[in-house]
Amino acid sequence: MDKFKTVLDFANKQTNLGFGLVALLTAGGEQIFSSAVFSCPCSDLNFFYGMVFLLVPALALLLLGFILSKKASKLLTGACRRGAALCRWRRLIAAGAALIQISAAALVAPSSWIAVALLNGKYYECAMTGNNASAYARHLCGDKSPCQQQLHRFPCGTGSDVPQVDREDVLLRLRAHSQILGWLLIASVMLSNLLLSCVARCTSPISYLQLKFWGAYVQEESSLIESYSAKHAKELAERNLKSFFGQKPPEDIITPSCKQWEKISSLYKFSTKDHYYSTLHRCVESWQETDNKMMRMGSVISSEHTDTPAVLGFVDEGRVAL
Repeated sequence: MDKFKTVLDFANKQTNLGFGLVALLTAGGEQIFSSAVFSCPCSDLNFFYGMVFLLVPALALLLLGFILSKKASKLLTGACRRGAALCRWRRLIAAGAALIQISAAALVAPSSWIAVALLNGKYYECAMTGNNASAYARHLCGDKSPCQQQLHRFPCGTGSDVPQVDREDVLLRLRAHSQILGWLLIASVMLSNLLLSCVARCTSPISYLQLKFWGAYVQEESSLIESYSAKHAKELAERNLKSFFGQKPPEDIITPSCKQWEKISSLYKFSTKDHYYSTLHRCVESWQETDNKMMRMGSVISSEHTDTPAVLGFVDEGRVAL
């Protein structure tokens, strides 16, 4: 498990490699499902059975992508409490841009599943042979009445008195339709990705090298904030335990207040006016201008916030989580 976690962490740090790994794992999972789990019932349930295997796993992967996205968690955490502030146009535009980025990352796995499933053709064959539309059955079988009536039996290859040549001809046509749709889906995803990338690059306020520097800084900051948070949390926990078991007053440990945590937890949009690379960078640079006081964690509750934060997961790498 440690080695596997190391591979996933490395893939998360390399965005393109992470997307490729997600697509590869999804394609492998689809192959396992189609060969070991999927079995067309060859009955009136063909259409629903095939569509369930084609679309429901893709929907599950899409929802899982949103659930595991740390950027989505960062966007939603505390959003209801900040409802009035979020209604401003600038914040709505920034939230919409972040939602597009999150959706683009979350769509990698489901689009890979659907594309590979369509190229395989089994799910589509099963679903379309159970289609009750008489016009579609006439399109596949022509004027052959037995073929139209027994179309749902074709994926199994048994239980039909239609000649095997005619059955194979119908299944080959369905497989061709499925593969055409699969390649069209792949081409549309690649084209949309290219267009979005070109638009993002063209409208970028900074140059290529500065953008690479920004990406490197975000990676380093994300990894360091986890280690610093874990170290500080360990020191605070040890202080509290020593104070509890030793029955003595706790030592002073400086830790950020709720307001300061909220400042560095919000999504950040780069501005050429101040040249900050993250909310943490902006908070530190403008420390004297905004708030230069730290909260001491003792036996008293902060007078700034008397309510307990609803969500404690405040660290976000802004990367795709596998």
